Amino acid sequence: MKILVVSDTHRDFGALKLAFDQNSDADMLIHLGDGEKDFEDLSDIYPNFPMVYVGGNCDYGFHDLTHVVRTRCGVKLFCCHGHTLLVKSSLDLLTALASEEQCEIALYGHTHVPFCDVVNGIYVMNPGSTSLPRGQSKASCGIIEISEIDKNRVISMNIHELYGK
Repeated sequence: MKILVVSDTHRDFGALKLAFDQNSDADMLIHLGDGEKDFEDLSDIYPNFPMVYVGGNCDYGFHDLTHVVRTRCGVKLFCCHGHTLLVKSSLDLLTALASEEQCEIALYGHTHVPFCDVVNGIYVMNPGSTSLPRGQSKASCGIIEISEIDKNRVISMNIHELYGK
């Protein structure tokens, strides 16, 4: 299973569409906030494609601020934008909530800086921003691949730079 993770598109639909097109083999898209209009536009084009959206600090509609996704292969992902969990200063609250929800993966945005590592025993990813990268980063998205090898579940997570952006 391949999951495309994006965040902070900030009304740059072209950047979101580029990430989607460059990962057309994905099975699901998770948008981590600050891009509700972009998400709605993509959902209108692909109404049957599995997509999840959580609200960010720059969104105006009503959206859940956290969401737990259970994949078809049984992996649970904790999704949030991160502004209410103080992710700019620490990932402890994020990983604690993910652990409380029995999630193996925690996803967040908000900082516009890509991050991918294991923190407090939880796989943690921030895909960066497709449109407004910060720090030394480039426009990016995240890819999570979940597979089974010899009856063992394998999770890989990577940050991908957007080509053509």
